[in-house]
Amino acid sequence: MRVIIHADGASRGNPGAAAGGAVILDADTGEVLVEVGVLCGHASNNVAEYRGMIEGVSVAKELNPEGEIIVRLDSKLVVEQMSGNWKVKHPDMQELVKKAHATIDSLPVRFEWVPRNDNALADAAANRALDEGRDFVIHH
Repeated sequence: MRVIIHADGASRGNPGAAAGGAVILDADTGEVLVEVGVLCGHASNNVAEYRGMIEGVSVAKELNPEGEIIVRLDSKLVVEQMSGNWKVKHPDMQELVKKAHATIDSLPVRFEWVPRNDNALADAAANRALDEGRDFVIHH
């Protein structure tokens, strides 16, 4: 099976109260399989976006331990850093990149940039975590 993860971050204040969100879809049918939200405390939008992506990949590995994963984000920064095209200079971001690579491990993962409008489900998951003040994983 191939899955698509849409991931996003929300930070109210940037930095401010932050959460990451991810939605995992069946790549063949477009069906939503899982929604994920993770609180990040006081953080920037980029940190929240990384956290949403990491949590999304972690859950996708459980669903699809050996399948292909396509990660779509509206942050060019995260896509380019995770693809190895841009350097990661900030120490906190370097730690997130290390954690992301450790989570991905040897899975076949491809990163793609999408316009913000195409990432609405992941944005909604991040904002839901903030609004509800809790982490969640909802299987459909």
